[in-house]
Amino acid sequence: MNSTQQLLLTPKEAAIALAISPRNLWSLKSSGEIPHVRISRSVRYSLGDLRRWIAAQTKGGVA
Repeated sequence: MNSTQQLLLTPKEAAIALAISPRNLWSLKSSGEIPHVRISRSVRYSLGDLRRWIAAQTKGGVA
């Protein structure tokens, strides 16, 4: 693993990565719809978890 590779994203970074507002991300987290990691009082989002969550949300289209 590259020493500069980020394992967890801040809420702001995760919202940008998902192209949604921080408020929408907060709502998804609060309802338990999106995976998150709590470290003490901080909330972080795993890039791998976000990718799996996106794949699970994908509907329609041609396989």
